[in-house]
Order: sequence, then structure tokens, then C-alpha cells
Amino acid sequence: MIATIRSWLFNVAFFGGSVPIVLFTPVMALVGTDALRWWVVFWTRYHGFCARWVLGIRVVCSGTIPTTPALYAGKHQAMFETFEMVALLDAPVVVLKKELAAIPVWGWAAQRYGMIVVDREGSSAALRQMMRDAEAAAATGRSVVIFPEGTRVLPGETPPLKPGFVALYRALGLPLVPVAIDSGRIYPKQGAKRSGVIRFAFQPAIAPGLHRREVEPLVHTAINVLETPPPQ
Repeated sequence: MIATIRSWLFNVAFFGGSVPIVLFTPVMALVGTDALRWWVVFWTRYHGFCARWVLGIRVVCSGTIPTTPALYAGKHQAMFETFEMVALLDAPVVVLKKELAAIPVWGWAAQRYGMIVVDREGSSAALRQMMRDAEAAAATGRSVVIFPEGTRVLPGETPPLKPGFVALYRALGLPLVPVAIDSGRIYPKQGAKRSGVIRFAFQPAIAPGLHRREVEPLVHTAINVLETPPPQ
């Protein structure tokens, strides 16, 4: 019952507060890129504030976050990490599925921020466009975040990674930092959210230039180090 009440209060606080933030985003986009990035980070930190003080969720990070640009490949169990990674990494570029980019006004602002749009069912031409967008983003000196599983998965699930992230890794030529995240235990896609700790375990960086058959198993293992098998 307490978790249900907290979840309801969180939805009121976060989504209610997000309405004016999102509506004002196009204005910040017109002001300039720096203003827009600051505004996006502000929104993600507002999400973290609501999660901490309404839901009782604390974030614990381990490992080393590089001080230079990198490609971050994160485990994806909840909406939580899509906000928290932006706050932790101070306005990185994020690979965004096409459906979100199609949202009126917000999608336009997201692309102005520097989001990389990916069509998960797209053609080779769509993949090449994603590569060009990623290279342009990396040229600005920002890190890039991708969730290589492609969609949210349940705790304990370890599906194969989508092939697009390897193409991104090879195109960018940046160190690749896997990030294990266990958000799904207390911040599920459906149902009440619970208080507790969400861990972000930053793994050792993988050097650029490895072949797909080398880098893919390394990343798959690294982002799943916090996983436990689902109950039988």
C-alpha cells in the first residue's frame, strides 16, 4: 500500500512538473544549444529529485566514469536510467528510438539537443544515417549513450544485443564503457515503484577498434554483471 501511494505521488509530482518543462523546451531550443542542454539536464535532475524524495530511491555508482568522451552501453530495465545517465554524464548524446522522435514538438527539440534517432526496423540507409548523426555528435566532444538491448527487459533477462551498437562503436572510434544497471527491481515498467537502491556499475573501458566477435561478448557480459536468474 505504501509503495502504491508513493508511486501515485511520484506520478503527480514528476509528470505534473514535467508538463511546463516540456512545453518550455522549444523556447530553450530557440535560445541556443547550451541553454537547451542545461534545460534537459535540469529535467533529468528533477526526475532524480522526485525519485529520491518521493519514492525513496537512492543511486549508488561504482567504477570509474571517464573524464573524456566515451560511448556508454547501458543495461536497460526501466525509464529511470534514460534520465539518470543524462544527469550523471552531463548532457551526453543519447540514441533515441524513432517513435519518440516523432512526438510533436518534443521530438523536434530532442533532435536539436543532439539525440541520435534510430529506426530499429530500418534499412541499411537508416543505419548509415544514424552513423552520420553519431559522428557529427561525437565531433562536438560529447559522450554518446546507447542501450544496446534495444528495449527495456525484465530483471534477470539477458537477451542478445542489437547489432547497431557495434556499428556505432566502430564508427565513433571512442572507448566503450559498459554500464550494468539494476533499476528494474524497484522501478518496474508496470506496477508500483518501491524505495531502495539502484546501482550503476561502470565497467572498465573497452578500447576502440575491436572486431564485433570480440567486443559484443565483452559488452554482453559486462552489462549483465548485476543480473540474477529469474525465479523459477
